[in-house]
Amino acid sequence: MTGSDASPSFRLAYVPGVTPAKWVRIWHERLPEVPLTLVQVSAGEAADALRDGGADAGFLRLPVDRTDLSAIPMYTETSVVVVPKDHLVAAFDEVSVADLADEIVLHPLDDTLDWAQPPGRPAFERPATTPDALELVAAGIGLLVVPQSLARLYHRRDLTYRTITGTPQSQVALSWREDRTTDQVEDFIGIVRGRTVNSTRGRRPAEPTTQRPAGKKDQPSGKKDQPAGKGGGAARGKAPAGRGGPRRGAGASKDGGRRGRPRRRS
Repeated sequence: MTGSDASPSFRLAYVPGVTPAKWVRIWHERLPEVPLTLVQVSAGEAADALRDGGADAGFLRLPVDRTDLSAIPMYTETSVVVVPKDHLVAAFDEVSVADLADEIVLHPLDDTLDWAQPPGRPAFERPATTPDALELVAAGIGLLVVPQSLARLYHRRDLTYRTITGTPQSQVALSWREDRTTDQVEDFIGIVRGRTVNSTRGRRPAEPTTQRPAGKKDQPSGKKDQPAGKGGGAARGKAPAGRGGPRRGAGASKDGGRRGRPRRRS
C-alpha cells in the first residue's frame, strides 16, 4: 500500500499497562497535520484489532501469531507477584517461583505471561480478567503474578508487589498488519526506533548525492592541457627564479649562454 492509499489519520492501539505517551508526543511534534487516535484494547483483542482494521498499528504483548502481522520487540517487563500488604512475601524485596510452591496462585484468562506451568497451587477456577484476580488477592484468596506495569496500573492501597524470579517475562512489541505497511506506519516505526527528525520516515532513505559547497562553481581554467615537457614554466624544465636555476654572474650570460674563460691580466 502506498502513501496515497493511507488514511488521513493514524490509529494506534495499545494494551493495558503500556504507556505510549512519549511516542505520541513526538508524533504530534513532527506530524501535526496527521491526527493520531489512541485505541485502548485488551490483551486478547489487540491482534484482532490490527487484522480487522480497527487500528493501523499497536503496542501489544508477545507472543503473537505472525502469519500476517509484523512485530518489532520494544522492551521486556519485569514480573512481580501481587500480595496483600500483610502477607509474608511483603517482608522480602525479591522472591522466587519456589517460594510460592505452597501458595494459591491465580491464573486469569487474560494472563499475559506465557507460562509452561504456572507456579504454586491452582485456584478452584480461573478469574476472567486481571482486575477480577486482583479482587481475589485483596480478599486473601490467592496471589497473582503479572508484569510490573499491570501491578502499577491496577494499584490498590491494600495490596503491594515484589519482584519474582524464575517466571516468564512479558515482552512488548509494536505490531501492524504486514500488507498494510503504509507511509504513516513507517513514520511511526521511525519514531519508536529513535530516528531523528531528518530521518523520521522509516522508509529507505534516498542515496546520497555529492554536492559542491555553496557558492562554488566550476570555473574554466583559461589554459589548455599540455603534454609533459611542452608549454611554459616548470613544464619546460625551467626552474623558478631563485630555486636552483643558474644565477647571473656565476657562469651565465644575459642571454643564457656560457661565458668564456676570463683573461689573465698581465
